[in-house]
Amino acid sequence: MLKIAVLGCGRIGRMHAENIHTHPRATLAGVFDVVDAAAQDIAETLGVTKFDSAEAVLASTEVDAVLIATSTPTHADLLEAAIAAGKPVLCEKPIDLSLDRVKLCAERIKGTDLPIMLGFVRRFDRGHAGVRQAIEAGQIGEVHQVTITSRDPGMAPAAYIEVSGGIFRDMTIHDFDMARFIMGEDFTTVSAIGARLVDPDLMARCDDYDTVTVTMTTASGKQCVISNSRRAVYGYDQRVEAFGDAGMALSENHPERTVRLFNASATESQPPLLNFFIERYAQAFAAEIDAFVDAVEQGKPAPVGFDDGAKALVLAEAAILSVREGRPVKVEELA
Repeated sequence: MLKIAVLGCGRIGRMHAENIHTHPRATLAGVFDVVDAAAQDIAETLGVTKFDSAEAVLASTEVDAVLIATSTPTHADLLEAAIAAGKPVLCEKPIDLSLDRVKLCAERIKGTDLPIMLGFVRRFDRGHAGVRQAIEAGQIGEVHQVTITSRDPGMAPAAYIEVSGGIFRDMTIHDFDMARFIMGEDFTTVSAIGARLVDPDLMARCDDYDTVTVTMTTASGKQCVISNSRRAVYGYDQRVEAFGDAGMALSENHPERTVRLFNASATESQPPLLNFFIERYAQAFAAEIDAFVDAVEQGKPAPVGFDDGAKALVLAEAAILSVREGRPVKVEELA
């Protein structure tokens, strides 16, 4: 049994802790959070050790690997410390909000053969992964366009938005990674537009956007369009489409129920979509832990690694620059 400790006991950390606790090939070695009460609650509920510090987690011989679900500014430091302690890492996205800090982290961990996995959970969704599998099987021919729709059910709390790094680094970063995963190629040019249509006060508070569209192209001319909004009144809108010269593959939304109602007042009426990411990607989060355990047990590279996290952040920075300067941005400008 792989003994994994969880650093960070907020909403996503609790979910990861519960998934590890019930995993058939892993065990929850313990938890830590700077908010002691949060860690205490999980430790008591699951009957595991509550560590007093991250240093204690990394020094413990009862911990084989760590999952980092702490606040974003701590990710790079903890990732470096875990590798220095000889512990494989599954780290939530992003590695850091600063591209320079990510580059420094890459330099500091260079040469390690320990598995380092980034928490781009959408790669493990059966539908999204099925689109990539259809491409690899040649079922839609040569891919020409990828279209990604990702809309939250409502604005996150203002306190979160203001420290999130902005929509491109916080929300769209998942879609940047998904675009690379589905397309199977890196993007060379990024063009983005942003607006404040949900919360006009975002400019005054943190110079952010709530509605964005990104267009990206590869060196071979293939195209991707990403559409984001912080508020979709009908639920968590998550769709991925790949269009090729021989067909199309589509990963659709997940409704609360699959029954569609037909009557005198409505046709194909359905309840709203699943509410948010933990519900929508529950299967994917479990599969993510599977993939991490596989990588550690088999001593092989993680299916989504540090370099994927760095490249997603580069695309985010290119989108930010594109909006700011009103022009397409060459990715090589940020190398």
